Amino acid sequence: MLPLLGLLVRAPWSQLLPQLAQPQVGQALRLSLVSATLATLVSLVLGVPIAWVLARSSIRGRSVLRALVTVPLVLPPVVGGVALFLVLGRQGILGRWLYQTFDVTIPFTTTAVVIAETFVAMPFLVISVEGALRAADARFEDAAATLGADRWTTFRRVTLPLVAPGVAAGAVLCWARALGEFGATITFAGNFPGTTQTMPLAVYLALQSNPEGAIVLSLVLLAVSLATLLLLRDRWLGRSGAPS
Repeated sequence: MLPLLGLLVRAPWSQLLPQLAQPQVGQALRLSLVSATLATLVSLVLGVPIAWVLARSSIRGRSVLRALVTVPLVLPPVVGGVALFLVLGRQGILGRWLYQTFDVTIPFTTTAVVIAETFVAMPFLVISVEGALRAADARFEDAAATLGADRWTTFRRVTLPLVAPGVAAGAVLCWARALGEFGATITFAGNFPGTTQTMPLAVYLALQSNPEGAIVLSLVLLAVSLATLLLLRDRWLGRSGAPS
C-alpha cells in the first residue's frame, strides 16, 4: 500500500480541478473507457468459447492452446506490441493483405488500441471462466442433455447461469487490465491525442514535463480502477458467494 499512499501524500490537491479540466485529460479518459469496454466485449466473445474448450472438451493439444492463450500474462507488453505490428502492420503477415486489398491500415488507430488491449487482457477472462467451468457441477448439463436439450441450449440455459459469477469476475479483471494497458498500446498504436492516447500514455507523457499533472492523472486511474472493482464485486459477485 506504500506506493498508493505515496500518490495520495504527494498529490497536488489544490491543482486537481484545473488539471482535470484540461481538454486532453477528458479525451484520454474517454478513449480509455471506450477502448477498455470494447476490448472486454471482444474478449467475452472470443474468450468464453476458448475457456469452454479448455475446460470441457477432450481435444488434443489443450495444454498447448492454454499456453498460447495465456502467454500474454508473462510476455512483456512491448513484445506483444511488436508481435501485433509484425502481423497487422502495413507490411505485416495479414496487414499487407488488408492494406493492398481493402486499403485498411490498423496500426496507429483507435482500432489498434482495442486490439492491443484485447491481446493483453483476454487471458484474465479466459482463466477466470475456465476455473468457473471446472468448478461447476456438470451433472446439471448431463441432465439437460438427457431431457433433449441440444448443446447450444444447454450452454445458454444451464452452463452460463452456473458460471455467471466467474464470467463477471473475468470481465471485471479484463476491463481493469485493459484500462491500464501501456506497453503494447504505445508500440502498436502510438501516442496520438484524441486517437490513441489513453490515460496510461497521458501519464507517461505528463511525467516528462509536468510531474504534478502525471500524479493527478494517476489518481484518476486509481480511483476508476478501485471503484470499478469494488462496486462490481459487491453487486455481481458478493451475492453469489463466489470465492475470492
